[in-house]
Amino acid sequence: MTHHVSAMLETYPKDLGGVDKEKLAACIEACFECAQTCTACADACLSEDMVAELTKCIRTNLDCADLCEATGRVLSRHTGYDANITLDAIKACQMACKACADECEQHADMHEHCRICAEACRRCEAACAELVASLG
Repeated sequence: MTHHVSAMLETYPKDLGGVDKEKLAACIEACFECAQTCTACADACLSEDMVAELTKCIRTNLDCADLCEATGRVLSRHTGYDANITLDAIKACQMACKACADECEQHADMHEHCRICAEACRRCEAACAELVASLG
């Protein structure tokens, strides 16, 4: 996917300013990967026999998936760019990923899907942090 994300960034007809295109592409990719992983983890949690004990995990997965997808979409648009909105979206995504990773890690020993989800969330959290650092 990075190839397509990077290729689209390269085709943008205007200057992206001082944005690090590699960090931007990595963050966009991490956001969409995390959204898919969190959606799948929530679905897997719903299929577990102990689903009632996974309510918070499911909710956190779905919140994280929504914020990651929205952030990936915001980061994919550059025309009429509002730096404050974009920065806040990245920070919200980073917080959601941290919360989701923390929650999924509590179930990782029992549920492999939670372990995988926590890893995807940590990758996205780190990609968001790197992009924020490169912008400031």
